[in-house]
Amino acid sequence: MIYIIGLVVAGLLLLSYMWIEAHLNRVVTQELEIKDLPESFESYRIFFISDLHNRLISNNILSKVKNNVDVVVIGGDVMEKGVSFEKVNENLKQLSNLAPCYFVWGNNDYEDNPKKLEKILQGHHITILKNDAAKITKTNESINLLGIDDLSTENASLEQALNSAQEQTKILISHNPDIQYDLPENNEIQLILSGHTHGGQIRIFGWGLREKGGTKEVNRTTVVISNGYGTTTLPLRLMAPAESHIFILKRK
Repeated sequence: MIYIIGLVVAGLLLLSYMWIEAHLNRVVTQELEIKDLPESFESYRIFFISDLHNRLISNNILSKVKNNVDVVVIGGDVMEKGVSFEKVNENLKQLSNLAPCYFVWGNNDYEDNPKKLEKILQGHHITILKNDAAKITKTNESINLLGIDDLSTENASLEQALNSAQEQTKILISHNPDIQYDLPENNEIQLILSGHTHGGQIRIFGWGLREKGGTKEVNRTTVVISNGYGTTTLPLRLMAPAESHIFILKRK
């Protein structure tokens, strides 16, 4: 009986820890070196958040980011089927108030009413990057933010996004990090920001169903995979804590 009680208590403690890890409000700050970054973009600050799903962005995060970043990038999955559009609208309103805001589609964004979501995005003046590029200018120097449609749609076109980009510095936003496997050996992209995997969401002894969040180099491109802010199916995480990011660009 004592053994059973011990197991029950341990199980409840583990579930409590997993719930806490899934509801953290971390803003991870990281410097990223970018080759050929224009001088005026030294220390340029990007707030990146992806995979909100059913979470409402905490005021704690908003207060940390406000007046502290130059641009906001939303890496997709701001919702999933069953999430109220009122919650989605509130999240997008708060993000658009922080700084100029850019968005790429995630697979779950298409589950309910993508036309309604697109209308909300446009209502908050959030730029949608769908196989397209946006030029960001600062003191007569520019970089390009590229965005592709989610890979699950089979409409994603890296080639089309690259053809829309003119600046030497190219930062690609892709909800799904698997775009890393489609990069040509001599690609022109210095940085990829992505999410989607939730870092595996639940990892057992370091093993998870999907790749853990982190930063790595692929064909001379820096690839960032975020654990994401929300969860899907179960509001639990283990060894893949919820996160958002402030990336500080540095000249390499």
